[in-house]
Amino acid sequence: MATSIRHPEILWAQRSDKIYLTVELPDAINAQVKLQPDGRFTFTASSKDAKYEADFQLFGRVKVDVSNIDEGRRHTFCVIQKEESGWWDRLLKEGKAPPFVKADWNRWIDEDEEEEAGKPAEFNMSSAMDRYPDLDETEDSDDDDDEVPDMQKAEV
Repeated sequence: MATSIRHPEILWAQRSDKIYLTVELPDAINAQVKLQPDGRFTFTASSKDAKYEADFQLFGRVKVDVSNIDEGRRHTFCVIQKEESGWWDRLLKEGKAPPFVKADWNRWIDEDEEEEAGKPAEFNMSSAMDRYPDLDETEDSDDDDDEVPDMQKAEV
């Protein structure tokens, strides 16, 4: 029986300086990623019943030597550094992405939100406490005038 060639699902997101690609393929055997400076991306792997391939030209040039590829059991995760910083209009040079390439909404950040996403969250305790009434100024604020009974020794 001939082994069929399939395309793995690939999720993508970008920042001004990098592209995130996640190749979703659980239990891939002999997964290989090849990345060329001109933006050529190639993925090959197999599973029990099929061979998987993806081969496409990214929108721009990339820095292969500083890009990272992490092969795991459930997916292969790639952080691809762009040669020139800036937002790409799309992922692929030739236009519309094939149906097996989809946006990674878990990593997606819009261009105008990138600067905020890189900053640590600011937390201001005084503004957080403004949501609550002043706990010191209750209607029974005359408690200072009350007499406190003397303490008694407990009998055992």
